[in-house]
Amino acid sequence: MSTTTHDFTGRTVIVTGAGRGIGLATARYFHAAGAVVWLVGRDAEALKQAASDLDGARIAPADVTRTADVERVVQDAMADTGRIDVLVNNAGILRDKMLWKLTDTDWDEVQSVHLGAVFRFIRACVPHFREQGHGRIVNVTSYAGLHGNIGQAAYSAAKAGVIGLTSTAAKELARFGITVNAISPVAETRMITELPEAASAQLRTLIPAGRFAAPEEVCAAVGFLASDEAHYVTGTVLPVDGGMSI
Repeated sequence: MSTTTHDFTGRTVIVTGAGRGIGLATARYFHAAGAVVWLVGRDAEALKQAASDLDGARIAPADVTRTADVERVVQDAMADTGRIDVLVNNAGILRDKMLWKLTDTDWDEVQSVHLGAVFRFIRACVPHFREQGHGRIVNVTSYAGLHGNIGQAAYSAAKAGVIGLTSTAAKELARFGITVNAISPVAETRMITELPEAASAQLRTLIPAGRFAAPEEVCAAVGFLASDEAHYVTGTVLPVDGGMSI
């Protein structure tokens, strides 16, 4: 599913965590809408496979926890097209354990990927957005960031941090024509499929729609928030969760 009602022809879009799941579906969405899309992730081979049918898409192997890698991606995108229009922060990892079993390494890795990378990419893109007088930032957070989740202390804390960062960045950047929003999806991604079946079934019972979204179903929300039509929408967290957050 790659249809879109928005036209991103001539726009440049960076998507992190683009090798699979929501990130890949989002990259496909923007590619279908005419954008030059940069797929960012750690695994170069996975990115090549992901981009194999996206003619003209760029791949950018990078460690999103490293400032030098983040800045290189942004610099390469600017050198390529002379602009960056949309940043979608989606990269994530799982280190799910009960709170008392989490190690310092577990905690630090989750914060650095889920929250630190969002900060690093926003910081790297903002100077270019300001110069253009236009920019769209869409961060991927989670129901767990709003409500917590057993066994996901590190993940929930990081995703709550993404919400706080989204709100603050929206306030700081609105006067430059830059919007900053987040989505809170409940989609059938690796983070869901790797859950034990009992946990997955229990989670599904909390969703009024009775199922997890396909990653492609999340893209329309990202596309809207990145579009010209959403120029007056900033600082929001849009649930894409089948009613789970009601």
